[in-house]
Amino acid sequence: MNFIVLTIFPRMFDPFREHGIIRKAIEQQKICVSAIDIRDFATGKHRSTDDRPFGGGCGMVMKPEPLAAAIRSATKTAPLAKKILLTPQGRRFDQRVANELSALNALILICGRYEGVDERICQDFIDDEISIGDYILTGGELAAMIIMDALTRLIPGVLGDKESAEKETFSDNVLKHGQYTRPSSFEGQDVPGVLLSGNHQEIDKWRLEASLIRTFLKRPDLLENRALSKEEINILKKWCIDIEKIIHSQSIHGPGALSGGQ
Repeated sequence: MNFIVLTIFPRMFDPFREHGIIRKAIEQQKICVSAIDIRDFATGKHRSTDDRPFGGGCGMVMKPEPLAAAIRSATKTAPLAKKILLTPQGRRFDQRVANELSALNALILICGRYEGVDERICQDFIDDEISIGDYILTGGELAAMIIMDALTRLIPGVLGDKESAEKETFSDNVLKHGQYTRPSSFEGQDVPGVLLSGNHQEIDKWRLEASLIRTFLKRPDLLENRALSKEEINILKKWCIDIEKIIHSQSIHGPGALSGGQ
């Protein structure tokens, strides 16, 4: 996949390319990451890429001319690339969007700055707008790195283990189960015995239930729109039975016990 980033701070991407999975993917020629300086397309003595907003107001707005020229230049390099503006106004980036974008061959990621970009760029030069969350950053550079990292992990062969990406958190709309490594006992806490049993069928069952428990407690919203398997439904039904037993026990013996022998 070819990633082309348009930014006024291209050197921010030098260390990003030099470490970890991204470096490995570049060396394997699975991805290409290039950063284009928008200032190279600005005119005038100071190569200004921003100006005051019409109508007044605080902050500055990125000028349309250098942005348009930079986008056109990047498009010549990758004619079929999808042009994405990184902005708080965009659709929320999640694993579903990552899977969608990973099917493409090239992306042009435009990093906004200041109070945003001239609206005419959004209307005429952008294919999609994406936000990594409901908060404000000083620019789109970190968002671009997050998107590139998430997509790179989905490219076959990058992680080494074929199943790694498929079994990660959010890959199937559930959180991943807890993970344990050596030592088997740490400060009084032991690794769940099933993980030491060598019984892979039982281990898989434990991991499935642990994933559902974690998702239910931390991100129940993920389960609402997920098609549950028969095994998962049976696990949830078992929980319901156990919870009903606890409630029934409390109604008889607990603080809310029924009076008059009822």
